[in-house]
Amino acid sequence: MELVDRRSDASWLRVEYVASERRVCGLLGMAASSCRYGTERSDEPLRTQLVELARKKPRYGYRRLQVLLQRQGERANHKRVHRVYREAGLALRRKKRKHCVREGKPLLERTAANQEWGLDFVHDAVQCGRTIRVLSVVDACTRECLALEVDTSFASRRVTRVLEQIVIERGGPQAIRCDNGPEFTSRHFLAWCVERGIELIHIQPGKPTQNAYVESFNGRLREECLNVSWFQNLFDARRKIAAWRQEYNEERPHSSLGYRTPREFAEQVRGMSYGKDGDEAALENAEERVSHFPTAPATGRGGAIEPNYRILP
Repeated sequence: MELVDRRSDASWLRVEYVASERRVCGLLGMAASSCRYGTERSDEPLRTQLVELARKKPRYGYRRLQVLLQRQGERANHKRVHRVYREAGLALRRKKRKHCVREGKPLLERTAANQEWGLDFVHDAVQCGRTIRVLSVVDACTRECLALEVDTSFASRRVTRVLEQIVIERGGPQAIRCDNGPEFTSRHFLAWCVERGIELIHIQPGKPTQNAYVESFNGRLREECLNVSWFQNLFDARRKIAAWRQEYNEERPHSSLGYRTPREFAEQVRGMSYGKDGDEAALENAEERVSHFPTAPATGRGGAIEPNYRILP
């Protein structure tokens, strides 16, 4: 306990319990002379100088004012300057930043393609040290990688151009799940989603697990492509990442899809959706394709992987 705190406690005990000074100092283990000590130092000159400087520089904090005091020959450490600064009422009022509050929405089991897309960015660098960014677009049901756009920077209009190209090829999504980056919270991106009737789901800040599908994909992209590749320049990065995307969609077995490729699983789901519309031949073809798929091995967690689909009667 500091001496200042002991003196204040001693004063309180003397008043509260009507005890003598010697008795109180003995209980606190403090000398009576220390209890009676009164400083003769005056902070009035320092206070005057601080007020004058604060009037000239009203947006300066106490540390900058201390530098100006030192230039004038005043020797005072930052703790004393800060104490006098606050006692004089010179502390600046800081505006509290307003943060957008996001409500977390749980991941839903998607049963068809284009029900939900996941968006996120991955960072890397080329040989010269320049940073590149990779925009990942993943379908939450089929786990297909719909786009891996590579560039040095992305504006919201660039993001929507990539999404427009995907929409032209396979139709638009019902929902898009993404983080709170400036590309996904700009007015242009919000207006683009509203015009096309797309539900925009922003995850809560600091909780990437709410966008788990694309985060898992980014982990595979990092381990299997970015960490094992050396990019000479931006064009080399685009070529190698595009080749890995094709391999991921058409050749790489996916554990959560029963070790099928995303393209095979997407064809299966598409055939099942045709069967729902009453096309018996398409349903038979879908059942035949399902029968040719091998059973998923054990996951190591005590059971086999259960498929998230069923054949309609």
